[in-house]
Amino acid sequence: MASPSSPERARAWRRALAAAGLAWAGLATAAPVEVSVTNAAGQPLADAVVWVESAAARAAARPLAGVEVLQQNRAFVPEVSVVTVGTPVAFPNRDTVRHHVFSFSPAKRFELKLYVGTPAAPVVFDRPGVSVLGCNIHDDMAAWVVIVETPWFAKTDAQGRARLPDVPAGRHQLRTWHSGFVVGAPALTQPLAVGTEPLRAVVKTAD
Repeated sequence: MASPSSPERARAWRRALAAAGLAWAGLATAAPVEVSVTNAAGQPLADAVVWVESAAARAAARPLAGVEVLQQNRAFVPEVSVVTVGTPVAFPNRDTVRHHVFSFSPAKRFELKLYVGTPAAPVVFDRPGVSVLGCNIHDDMAAWVVIVETPWFAKTDAQGRARLPDVPAGRHQLRTWHSGFVVGAPALTQPLAVGTEPLRAVVKTAD
């Protein structure tokens, strides 16, 4: 299809895009969001989870595939996972000892009783929130699964930085969570207005 060169052809172009399920404005109105997360003393926080929340984000979210939380060397790997609502998560046990994985969190309650290998059925995380994982046999094992309703999420690196690519222009909420928060504490929330240029956001936690 040729590029529009008149108002009439431009309107026809937009109608064709709409018929194909594409947003005319959306072709050019998305931008990356760079997020920096620090504690109250200004020190970077690694493994903080940041995500964009909005009606557009919920509409675009889809379950992920191939997600695993391993048990290896009597620890969960990774310690913090981020998944979208409806994602099935496998819990393979790579240790030679049995584990009993559980979560009593409102976001997802489940138990995988003493086992080795990989349970036949994955656990489907079907509600947004934070699920705290533990092992009934090894009290020092802990991990977290953060369940979000958005495709725009990330974990911060060792410098407390994360990048959310191609966030659509508009008004959203930027949410931030860290495992150092008090159990049950809500994620931090701040308004996020995205345009067409790269955006940098700074989040400072209270702890």
